[in-house]
Amino acid sequence: MIVIGAGPTGENVADRAVRGGLTAAIVESELVGGECSYWACMPSKALLRPVAAVREASHVQGVEGARLVPADVLKRRDSFTHNWKDDSQADWVKNAHIDLFRGHGRLAGERRVSVGETELTARHAVVVATGTRAIVPPVLAGVNPWTSREATSALAVPGRLAIVGGGVVACEMAAAWQALGARVTLLARGGLLERLPGFAGDLVADGLREAGVDVRLRASVTAAERGGFAGGADGGFLEGDAVTLTLDDGTVLEADAVLAATGRAPHTDDIGLRAAGLEPGSWLDVDDTMRVRNVSGGWLYAAGDVNHLALLTHMGKYQGRIAGDAIAARARGAEPAVTDRSSRTCVPQVVFTVPEVAAVGRTPAEAERDGIRTRVVEYDIGNVAGAALFADGYAGKAQMVVDEDRKTLVGVTLAGPGTGEMIHAATIAVASEATLETLWHAVPSYPTISEVWLRLLETYGM
Repeated sequence: MIVIGAGPTGENVADRAVRGGLTAAIVESELVGGECSYWACMPSKALLRPVAAVREASHVQGVEGARLVPADVLKRRDSFTHNWKDDSQADWVKNAHIDLFRGHGRLAGERRVSVGETELTARHAVVVATGTRAIVPPVLAGVNPWTSREATSALAVPGRLAIVGGGVVACEMAAAWQALGARVTLLARGGLLERLPGFAGDLVADGLREAGVDVRLRASVTAAERGGFAGGADGGFLEGDAVTLTLDDGTVLEADAVLAATGRAPHTDDIGLRAAGLEPGSWLDVDDTMRVRNVSGGWLYAAGDVNHLALLTHMGKYQGRIAGDAIAARARGAEPAVTDRSSRTCVPQVVFTVPEVAAVGRTPAEAERDGIRTRVVEYDIGNVAGAALFADGYAGKAQMVVDEDRKTLVGVTLAGPGTGEMIHAATIAVASEATLETLWHAVPSYPTISEVWLRLLETYGM
């Protein structure tokens, strides 16, 4: 089999197929390890963890003197990206008995992939695992803004940073760069984190404002001008090189750097999709084994962000395992024993803001859309003894969405310090369709923040 894209998803596809008895080749045009390793998950969380640690320390009476040292934070981040070198990841590919081809991979026909002058042919399948790229809105295109890549890899702190967007990247980078010394203005066309229940975005907005971020909701950029851009590769910012942003209310804002955090598009515009009868630049529609629909012969698969099911690294890795196992099974003449059970209904995610937001499954609106008769239960996490011990003045909320017909959970959202490490319990509950009766007998330890599970069930009426 052949995989186009050596990010975490592609690595997992190839590894599982090899474990299943196949040989595999993986094609990568940039760094082995992909977006997550060098420009997304790892560097962004390396920037954000010190921010959370200092905040947690400052909210416990008796602790004094906790502070960030920006140069050391950036140095620590660089260690997690291996200074943007992929030697160790390439070694892993080799040790996993996967052949690595460096270059731009394009579909060249059924089961065929070209890499420069080389053409590879797969006996069984080709997998697209090329992920996504940042969308830059037309109004910002002329000022050469940061995307998520520059925001996680910049080598210097801008004096003034304007962030356009209200999603995860926007909120996380606002928290990180404000703490590192930038004066951040966050411009969201609507609210923050609008795909999650409203209280999550409200708590994050409060946390950002408390940290000093100028949060402006329902604000749109109508014009942008700049003389040039000195950020990016060398991380520098030239005096007099400011961006001038005009907002829809007539307000004029100046910034040394602008981050466009307004969404993602599939990396499929130049990978030869027409050879499979598909439209270049499109998301790839897949079944529960990650096989792309409507491709004659069933030889093409797509896993990870590129199929638009769940744009999260851990879900891409999960889908990679599903796809690799499915390809290996079909190569043996069998149907896959395991298919995707989570990408459409049980997706966990963590937003590493201050406070953190963690969620899994359906929101109340999504459950209603799916025709589920629900009851929504909420509880103030700050009322739990473990939360009061964790931080003075702990502010947070928990919400569970109950399927009233089956008495199971279909969604959980937690917002508050430390909640990111709590979401897997909720993921197990939703994925296993555990009943409320079963959860009632899963006794949380005291005094931990996880006691909120008991309080939610008591609020429900157990």
